[in-house]
Amino acid sequence: MKSGWVSLASASLVATIAGVGGTLPVVLAAAQAVGATPAEASSWVSGLAVATAASTLVLSLLYRIPIIAAWSTPGAALIASTAGVPGMRAAVGAFVVAAALILMTAALRPLGRLIERIPASIAAAMLAGILLRLVVAMVEHVPAAPLLVLPLIGLFLVARRLVPTLASLIVLAAGALLAWSLGLVKPLPPIALSNLELLAPSWDVATLIGLGVPLYLVTMASQNLPGFAVLRASGYQPPTQPVLAVTGALSLVTAFVGAHTSNLAAISAALCTGPDAHPDPAQRWKTGPLYALWWVIIALFGASLVGLFTALPPALLATIAGTALLASMAGAMGTALAGDRDRIAAAGTLAVTASGVTLLGVGSAFWGLCFGLTVVALDRLLERPGR
Repeated sequence: MKSGWVSLASASLVATIAGVGGTLPVVLAAAQAVGATPAEASSWVSGLAVATAASTLVLSLLYRIPIIAAWSTPGAALIASTAGVPGMRAAVGAFVVAAALILMTAALRPLGRLIERIPASIAAAMLAGILLRLVVAMVEHVPAAPLLVLPLIGLFLVARRLVPTLASLIVLAAGALLAWSLGLVKPLPPIALSNLELLAPSWDVATLIGLGVPLYLVTMASQNLPGFAVLRASGYQPPTQPVLAVTGALSLVTAFVGAHTSNLAAISAALCTGPDAHPDPAQRWKTGPLYALWWVIIALFGASLVGLFTALPPALLATIAGTALLASMAGAMGTALAGDRDRIAAAGTLAVTASGVTLLGVGSAFWGLCFGLTVVALDRLLERPGR
């Protein structure tokens, strides 16, 4: 019994560290992209932690299943790569729209089925285009900081083969030490508790369409659907509509403190739903409350986390984010370009999304999706009978 609790606590802690260490720089890049102040960035991180903890705790206790939540890393990458967002309040409006759409998906089954009908290759291509820009940003820092970036990329390539779940954390720890030895770390701020900043949204139509709608699609296609798949692969039958309702409702609440969407976890969930967490599948739900506890601590000290990461050099943050997203980008590209039928549509979606172009004030992820779906529709229309 005692060893069971040890494994449960260990799995939940590793899942939390793996989820935060490698992807917090992506969230901070998103905050920077929309012009968030340090206080708003702190509120953003703490709001995400609150939603993650509450979603996991409520759903795990209610259904006795290890339903593990997380923040949307692809969503943060989307925000970081979306140009033309006219400020934090406009971003909050997009967050509200994305959360409302998730709630609508929970309430209206036809909407969920419509999302599932988007070709996997097109959804994956949009994600690949979003992630490509952040991975490329890592390489762009090489000329200015080769002694920092290149050793960390090499370390990541080795660590991902030996301890893949902790590779990003290893890069973070080694990178912080290397940056300190090179004199690149700013003075660390004192430890401080977080304050949630209440933010009124502004309803910028271009941002609602160009960021809010893609944020919803990326969260559903790249986080929630894989999260359900992980649970089913581990032998559980997750309650789809209630899960979407809880995560959507909490995302809606925390949007007003500057947090983008929270959702089902995939990688973190795999750490908490397998036999390493507990040999008895009926006992693995207990990772949920323990995981939630770690996230409560993150919520309390989000300001200190933001301050700590802000003290690190931009080249290091870009390298941590780039290496953390490299595998996801590769997987998305593989899915996007695997099939012959929609390969051109997927390639076009990836190219348009990665371009970062803004048309009519609307970001490239939306136009990439529109391009891909248009090409697919045209191909189906002109497809010869019998082919």
